[in-house]
Amino acid sequence: MELLYTDNRIVVCLKPAGVLSTDEPGGMPELLRRALGEDETGCVRVVHRLDRPVGGVMVYARSRMADSILSRQVQAHTFEKDYLAVLEGIPDAPEGVLADLLTRDAAKKQTFVTHTPGPDARPARLSYRVLGVKDGRALVRIRLETGRTHQIRAQFSSRGLPLCGDRKYGAQSDGPLGLWSYQIAFFHPQTNERLVFAHDPPQAEPWLAFFDTLKEK
Repeated sequence: MELLYTDNRIVVCLKPAGVLSTDEPGGMPELLRRALGEDETGCVRVVHRLDRPVGGVMVYARSRMADSILSRQVQAHTFEKDYLAVLEGIPDAPEGVLADLLTRDAAKKQTFVTHTPGPDARPARLSYRVLGVKDGRALVRIRLETGRTHQIRAQFSSRGLPLCGDRKYGAQSDGPLGLWSYQIAFFHPQTNERLVFAHDPPQAEPWLAFFDTLKEK
C-alpha cells in the first residue's frame, strides 16, 4: 500500500488488488490506521468502494464531517472517478457512452444488464475512450457517471467485451482483473480546493502490453 497524500481530513492511497476497500478485518481502513500510526479507534471512513480484485487510487475521510462532505460530492456527481480497463475484444466505436438498466442477483453475487424496467432495475451510465489496441485486446479509459456494483464489468461484458481475467463475467483469460482506479478528482472537504490524484497500474499483466500507450496518454 502506498500513501499519496494525507492531512487531518483525508488520506489518499493506492489500494492493492485483493484487499477489501471496506472496514472489515484486513481491509483498507485497518491498514491505513496502522500506516498512520493510529489505534483501532482512529477515524478512517469509507467514502467510495472498489471491488476486492481492483486496485488503484482511493480517498478515505479522517473525520465524520469530511466523510459527509465527500459523500455528498459522490451523490452529486462532482466526485469524478476514472478507470483504466483491458477488454477482451475491441469496441466498435473508439469512444462512446454505455447507458443501461442493471439488476443484481444477490445469490450469484453478479450484476446483469436488463431491458425490463422495475423496482430492482437501476440506471447505470459511463463513458469510455479507447487508448490502444493490441492482440485483440483494447485499453480503455472510463469515466463513471453512476457507481453501481460491478457496473463496468457488467456493462462491457453484456456487449461481448469482458475485462481480461474476469471469469465471473465471461472472460476467456485467467490472471489479474484488468481494471484499475486510475484517477479521482474532488473538492477538499475543508479548503474546497479541487484535487486530482492519478496513478498508473502496475507493470504486470494485463497492463504490460500497453505500457507504451500509458506513457503517452
